[in-house]
Amino acid sequence: MVSLQVIEDFLNTVDERTFTRHGESHVPGERLTSPQALADWLAVRGLTSGDTPLGVTDVAATIALRTALRQALVADAGADVTATSTLRDYPLRLVPDVSGGLRIAVTSGRPWLDAIVETVAGSVAKGDWARVKLCAAPDCRWAFYDVSRNGRGRWCTMEVCGNRQKTRTYRQRRQHDNEMTVSRRVSQS
Repeated sequence: MVSLQVIEDFLNTVDERTFTRHGESHVPGERLTSPQALADWLAVRGLTSGDTPLGVTDVAATIALRTALRQALVADAGADVTATSTLRDYPLRLVPDVSGGLRIAVTSGRPWLDAIVETVAGSVAKGDWARVKLCAAPDCRWAFYDVSRNGRGRWCTMEVCGNRQKTRTYRQRRQHDNEMTVSRRVSQS
């Protein structure tokens, strides 16, 4: 199994951020654009692609799993049927462990995807998966591990996305209050 940090990195191989901060615009992008890009990403994280060279179908399968996991994080009931059925392509089995215990195993023929699915399944079993989330800011959607005490964090960072959302809400409330004040003055005159 790999760490949840690797899973977080995997989920963020697609960058959906579109907001501007300090005059710099985030440009959405895909990091897994080719078999070589996938091989590079796997190598940096110590994941193996097996004995055969990676191909376009490997990239497509990797992106499909990532999409299905991201949709699962937001419990997207209206999700693309193809993406949600992707998770069914990775049946879990219990196999003997070298320590004499049992471990969760997946054998899809793509060892890097097996490691990702095994880690996700293990984190679900331990309850850690509930803390992996997508940022609630619609112009962000960055995956993060929620370290808040109660596990109800909504933003990837409070300093950026949380602050932007709270400022936006405050301004909307102030505008509404100002409109109500003007409305009362007009009706009183």
